[in-house]
Amino acid sequence: MATQPPTQYHHHGRFTVAGGVLPDAVTAYRTYGNPDKPCIVFPTCFGAKLDSQVYMVGEGKVMDPIKYYIVTFALFSNGESSSPSNTPAPYNGPYFPAVSYEDNIRAQHAVLQNLGVKKVFAVIGFSMGGQQAYHWPVMYPEFVERYVVICGSARTSPHNQCFLEGPKAALVASKDYYDGHYKERAERGIRAFARVYSAWAYGQTWFREHKYKWDGLYPDLASFLRERWEDRFLQNWDANDLLVLLQTWQRGDISKIKDNGDLNACLGKISAKGLIMPSKTDLYFPPEDSVNEIASLTSSARLVVIDTVWGHTAGGGSNPVDDAFVQAEIKKFLEE
Repeated sequence: MATQPPTQYHHHGRFTVAGGVLPDAVTAYRTYGNPDKPCIVFPTCFGAKLDSQVYMVGEGKVMDPIKYYIVTFALFSNGESSSPSNTPAPYNGPYFPAVSYEDNIRAQHAVLQNLGVKKVFAVIGFSMGGQQAYHWPVMYPEFVERYVVICGSARTSPHNQCFLEGPKAALVASKDYYDGHYKERAERGIRAFARVYSAWAYGQTWFREHKYKWDGLYPDLASFLRERWEDRFLQNWDANDLLVLLQTWQRGDISKIKDNGDLNACLGKISAKGLIMPSKTDLYFPPEDSVNEIASLTSSARLVVIDTVWGHTAGGGSNPVDDAFVQAEIKKFLEE
């Protein structure tokens, strides 16, 4: 990995969120390139830290710092921005308030204002990042010119909400979670969370073709689950952080901001230019949802389906073929 710019921290002071207030909310972010260039916003997804964003940022990539000024943002509760794991009492751990996408976008907008950004050329996001990308042109229509939604949706569907109840239930029912008052890492719960989550990230064909062996990296499915899923979550995540972030995802709905739950009306008012890129085999953001959304987008929005067996992960840089396709399509969109 090339040397990364330092993580910066914007202190908002007292900041109201969906579930209450944070006395000193903090947004973690990084900037790449010259601020005189067109600005691209690239927020994190579920399970991502700021380091995770580098798969699309860098010289020769779609978000090239030579051409653009890129700002990557860490979601509240990802462990870098304000989260249950890093917020002092009285809002630490299980006392951390619920946070919405709207809260995150308000905070990110404040950072951009502080950076002197007058206009966002594009917001690009994968998964939860894609849901944030949908929020930007709704909340700040005069500020955003383009948005790219990769494997995301404007509203978290009932099926998607239900899927998330599985890993959530596995975590909160574990013997070491203690209703969020654990003193040491809730290892059993995090391992269970990772295992319940793992099957949803890929398509059935992906498993049928034994792609979990990762070209010989893992000898079998058991090793894949232990090393790629359990270990990743154990190394990088706090249990309460996971749950607050999951709650943000479950409650995602752009129509609650301005149109009292009328999603079609809300989509129809988006004036920014959009690129919607679902994965053909995504199990929780299926392409059918994107087709329905495109029908309501009266502005210039285009649908491009990623033809892949890699399920949801196809949009997150999981394999070179899909990553090249996604970046090429976004590059064309940005140059239109």
